[in-house]
Amino acid sequence: MTSLTFDRYCDEIVSQTERLAAHVHGADLTAPVLTCPGWNLGQLLRHVGGDHRWAEEIVRTGSTGPVPDGLVNDLTAYTDEDASVLIPWLTGGAARLSATLRAAGPDARAWNPSEEKPAPVAFWARRMTYETVVHRADAALAAGAEFELEDALAVDAVEEWLEYSTFPEAFELRPDLPDLLGADRTLHFDAAGAGRWLVALAGERPVWRPGSEEATATARGPVTDLLLFFYKRPAPAVEIEGDAALLDLWRTRAGFWLEAPGE
Repeated sequence: MTSLTFDRYCDEIVSQTERLAAHVHGADLTAPVLTCPGWNLGQLLRHVGGDHRWAEEIVRTGSTGPVPDGLVNDLTAYTDEDASVLIPWLTGGAARLSATLRAAGPDARAWNPSEEKPAPVAFWARRMTYETVVHRADAALAAGAEFELEDALAVDAVEEWLEYSTFPEAFELRPDLPDLLGADRTLHFDAAGAGRWLVALAGERPVWRPGSEEATATARGPVTDLLLFFYKRPAPAVEIEGDAALLDLWRTRAGFWLEAPGE
C-alpha cells in the first residue's frame, strides 16, 4: 500500500521529468548510457517519453488489453537526437500524462501488465513516477550530474519493488534459474533510518513486511542507494552481509517486469 497520494504522483511525473531534462542540459545526447547497454542519452529520453505516451494512451482510452509499445523500446531510429526538439517532446509528454491521469481519477479502470483484468489507473501514476526516477538516475550518471531523491519517494519506490517481488512471475519455477523459495530463507533491507523491511522466502510465495531481524542476507545503505541496488544500478554505499548470491537471485527474479535494455 502506497503512502503517497495520487495527486503527488501526478506532480512527480512532471517534476521528475523536468529534473531529468535538466541533467542532460548541454550534454552530448550520443553519449552511451552504461546502465542501459545499447542506448545513448537521446535514446534513453525517447524511451522515457515513449513510456509516458504509452501509459497516457492506456489511461485515456480505458484500454482493456495491451497497447502496442513500439515507441517504448524500438529505438534504433533515434541515435542522433536534436535536443531542441527532443526535450520539449519529453516534457510535453509528461505533462500530458499527468493531465490525463488527473482527468481520469485514481479509481478509473484500465489494463496494466500486473493484472489479468482492468485495474485502477492509480497503478500508472505510481509506476510512471518511478520509471522516470530510475531513468533520471541513468541520465545523471551518463551526463556526469548528481542524482538525489527525496527519502519519501525512495521509500515508496522500494516498497513498490517489494510488492512486485511477491508476484508469481518472481518465484515460480524456471528451468533457467535456481529456485528462489526455500526453508529458512529471509532477506533483510535496512535503509539507514528511512525504513527496514523483511522478505520471507520460506513459504509458498514471498511475503514482505516492515521490520528487522536476523536474515539469510542483508543489504544495508541509504534508501536511495538501496533503491538503485534493487534496479541493479551502481550503489556503492550499499553493504551486503550473508548470502549475496540469494540477494542477486531475488533481484533478478523480482525484476521480471523490466523489459528495456539494462533494466
